[in-house]
Amino acid sequence: MAVLVGTSGWHYSDWRDAVYPKGLPQRLWLSHLSREFATIELNNSFYRLPERATFEGWAAQVPEGFVFSVKASRYLTHIRRLRDPAEPVARLLGHAEGLGSAGGPFLLQLPPDLRADPDALDRTLAEFGPHRRVAAELRHSSWASDDVRRVLERRQAACCWADRRGKLQPRWKTTDWGYVRMHEGTASPLPCYGEAALAGLAAELSESFAGEEDVYVYFNNDPGGCAVRNARTLSTLC
Repeated sequence: MAVLVGTSGWHYSDWRDAVYPKGLPQRLWLSHLSREFATIELNNSFYRLPERATFEGWAAQVPEGFVFSVKASRYLTHIRRLRDPAEPVARLLGHAEGLGSAGGPFLLQLPPDLRADPDALDRTLAEFGPHRRVAAELRHSSWASDDVRRVLERRQAACCWADRRGKLQPRWKTTDWGYVRMHEGTASPLPCYGEAALAGLAAELSESFAGEEDVYVYFNNDPGGCAVRNARTLSTLC
């Protein structure tokens, strides 16, 4: 099992002088963090899809072997709500190809009020093609059904294990790789995760994935640098 641990984003103002060395200019933050972690989740692509040249610029700043995951635009997931996915998916892929060999999985984070629609999910996953890795973060409880699980398995898409305050659900393994998002812990200082929670996650990953299976784990609890602190700890446990 290869566990790739990183953070969701890197350009947070409260990381200045706490995560990054004092005086390090913001344009060098990505380069600095990419020397410590194997991956970063691009979540600014959710709010506004960057131009291909921007993706190319990010790829030029990281070492060989580094991997970016890309969070799909909210236009696809929250505005279109998976309707007519062909054009937004094609645009996303066209821009993200600028990452080149640094390109990794794509994340579909569905709105918390979007009820299950297995057919819409299936059509959306189909637009990514059979050779790209796609994970789906299913936030409404209605998605926890056998029909949805079968769609993910058929498309070889990962069910994102998303944790918020100790609730990590659903815990489906739907393909031979995994994707985990850690949103909010309950340890002090908030929203950090404690040692016991991270040890439990490491054990669960070890039980669920084996061999050469990849698991991408991202900490999205950025306030106060908790994400970096927790990513460092999990990296030592896996």
